[in-house]
Amino acid sequence: MHSYIERELSTRVLQDLAYFPVTAVLGPRQCGKSTLIKKLFASMKNAVYLDLESPEDLTKLENPEYFFRLNTDKLICLDEIQRRPDLFPVLRSIIDRDRKPGQILISGSASPALLKQSSESLAGRISYEYLTPFTINEVEKNSSLENLWLKGGFPDSLLGDNIFSWKWRVNFLITFIERDLPQLGYNISSQNLNRFLSMVSHTAGQILNRSKLSESLGLSHNTISSYIDIFTQTFLIRTLLPVSANIKKRLIKSPKIYIRDTGLLHKLLGIQTFNDLLGHPSAGSSWESFCIENILATVDFDNAGFYRTSNGTELDLVLEIGKRKIAVEFKMSTAPKITKGFWNGLEDLSVTESWIICPTQEEYNISDRIIVTSLSLFIKHMT
Repeated sequence: MHSYIERELSTRVLQDLAYFPVTAVLGPRQCGKSTLIKKLFASMKNAVYLDLESPEDLTKLENPEYFFRLNTDKLICLDEIQRRPDLFPVLRSIIDRDRKPGQILISGSASPALLKQSSESLAGRISYEYLTPFTINEVEKNSSLENLWLKGGFPDSLLGDNIFSWKWRVNFLITFIERDLPQLGYNISSQNLNRFLSMVSHTAGQILNRSKLSESLGLSHNTISSYIDIFTQTFLIRTLLPVSANIKKRLIKSPKIYIRDTGLLHKLLGIQTFNDLLGHPSAGSSWESFCIENILATVDFDNAGFYRTSNGTELDLVLEIGKRKIAVEFKMSTAPKITKGFWNGLEDLSVTESWIICPTQEEYNISDRIIVTSLSLFIKHMT
């Protein structure tokens, strides 16, 4: 057993329980939702935990209204709620009898849109929190940046040795495609889904080209779009939207696409060691993916996207935080060079702060407008 690593989301979940009748903790399978919830419950006296993947616990809910009535003064957790989306209307009727906060904690491995009924049934009664695999903030004392980047942030993958970590990621993807997606109602060819993920892994960090994916896989545009939606709403893929600008330049309007966890990305690319990663053509896009996921998981922002014009002007990440407009570039080199496209992007968007994040331990100015820094130090500046 691994020692428990404190999750930054714990504080926010406790705050939500103090204000909302229902709090939802959503995130990918095996990212640590159940562990977080059980840790919170360990310090609570009036709490009941049900694992909806356990036949015994499911039996307790054969008459859900009766179960909730018997446990009316307790905080009830329903773990893996996507197994019983039919419970949402029941939860609504129970909550509406008494709108007190902290009645129900649910967890799930799918977005509210995929759970379908939650957003309709519990509107105004529920708060959503999103748990990602481990971030660099959470594991700085337990793991190196290189280990987290290579193996990804899923707890079992990160904390296991190299052989176990690789086998865990192989099995995770098999189970996810062959068991978890069918349980959500998607009966899609596992061969097609595997081929799709493989193609996405080779274009990760690039502009999404549905036509190219469609042609390569022999699938329709609509099918490609539905696959992207499925993997986005189950937290395996991220599409990063372009930011708009009031300028007379032709902007790229398609999103960028990423495999969110770099451990899974490296499994799909066949990258098993850190030396393999450093020598791989996708090392730069992997670093970009890794940094973006950590930033978006830990920094409170109003808007996030990328900027690119048809003539090559580009900013990897643009964050808006209040009146601040922050441009970020990701470079593998510890002595990064500034491209003309980056300078042009700063002018186009009237950026207030500009940063370059690379695998360094230092921080220094490359000009009076641009700071080179590490991922950890950047996040500390933003939080």
